[in-house]
Amino acid sequence: MMNFRTGLRQTATLVLLCGLCNLAFAQLPDFTRLVEDNAPAIVNVSTTQKISAEESEERANLEELLRYLYRDRDRAPNFPMPPGPEDRAAATGSGFIIDATGYIITNHHVIDGADEITITLNDQREFKAEVIGSDAPSDLALLKIDARGLPKVALGDSSKLKVGEWVLAIGSPFGLQYSVAAGIVSYMGRSLPSEEGQYVSFIQTDVAINPGHSGGPLFNLKGEVVGINSQIFTSNGGSIGLSFAIPVDVAKNVVDQLRESGVVRRGWLGVGYEDVSQNLSEAFGLETPHGALINRVIDDSPAQQAGIQLGDVIVAFDNHPIRKGADLPYYVGLLRPDTRVAVDVVRDGKPRRLQLTIGIREETLAQEQQSETPVVNRLGLRVTPADEETRIRLGVERAVVVDSVEGAAQSARLAPGDIILTLNNEPIGSQGELDALAQELPANRALPVLVARGAGQTFFTIRINE
Repeated sequence: MMNFRTGLRQTATLVLLCGLCNLAFAQLPDFTRLVEDNAPAIVNVSTTQKISAEESEERANLEELLRYLYRDRDRAPNFPMPPGPEDRAAATGSGFIIDATGYIITNHHVIDGADEITITLNDQREFKAEVIGSDAPSDLALLKIDARGLPKVALGDSSKLKVGEWVLAIGSPFGLQYSVAAGIVSYMGRSLPSEEGQYVSFIQTDVAINPGHSGGPLFNLKGEVVGINSQIFTSNGGSIGLSFAIPVDVAKNVVDQLRESGVVRRGWLGVGYEDVSQNLSEAFGLETPHGALINRVIDDSPAQQAGIQLGDVIVAFDNHPIRKGADLPYYVGLLRPDTRVAVDVVRDGKPRRLQLTIGIREETLAQEQQSETPVVNRLGLRVTPADEETRIRLGVERAVVVDSVEGAAQSARLAPGDIILTLNNEPIGSQGELDALAQELPANRALPVLVARGAGQTFFTIRINE
């Protein structure tokens, strides 16, 4: 009898466990329908970049040197022949179609510097893409292919996304097209260091994102795009469960502006800030450490005109709470210039509300002016005069700073920010002087360009092919 009862209890326990397992599995999401509905709108983005004749020659010389060094070995090293001035693959990533007429979102870093962009659709058709606009601070780019009747994704609302929510990514990790990975949102509003400035407050997930996923969509369970996969933290080159996506709300704002004008107009406040530590919160009369402590106010900036002062702690901007310093430029960057907003500060331990009109960043103005003024000289160079401090530091009377490059200048590997001291041994002090000299330079011949870059100076060669 005891054995029967024991067996009965064990059977009941087993049935209960099986029931709990079935219940648990029944509550897990099924992504099959989501993938079937959206995979046709996911694209592979591959780019090519021109190799200059000079670079090809340098690589050929290097190969010849290496073969000489290995001349006494039993066999020659397996060095590939250097490519000529034809295209070479430079990058690959992902993207997704947002409009049936061929508009595609991807990352800026996927297509940055590309001479040619190829889009491969789910049905293996290939199209050459045009860059409508690309924005480095948000790491977003808008492309266009010549096609109609394309499948597209639905854009969701990233502000409604919650930590713990299931999300799914579709992309081309390591070139493996239309790979699917799922996970959960592990943090909202993650700030990451950026050379371009902090304008994105990222969605952090544990989805297995790898190189090649960049630019691909992050879906919620409704099949809506809530983010654009952008970055990973990794110690081995692959996923370790820390991936970051740009909120789709940021993308909507950026893409709308790129589609309208090709340029993103960001708001500007004109302050320096820092996080509020425990000691600073006590010193400035806050109950808990939060907000952005203002440590600099630029003259004639929107912040100064609104009455923001040194030592103010901005705790809310446009009705968005500011938890830490990096939240401030993110919310400022979402607004277009001339927008009127409320700014909540704590000053001398007391709350105040100020009204502020958003300004425009100087580099945005320069970018707009550049887009309106085409490069006219044969070199493909647009420049501005170097300031007095730079000229004194370099010991020259005249010099120019490179603003943009294309054509011959791009092939010569000149870059924005380079300081041109001489061109064909002639000093240059303005765009006008450069244009005039460019008209007189001989074609199909290597010409010397003395450039200051970083802490050193070096000669480049530029060739006008006509």
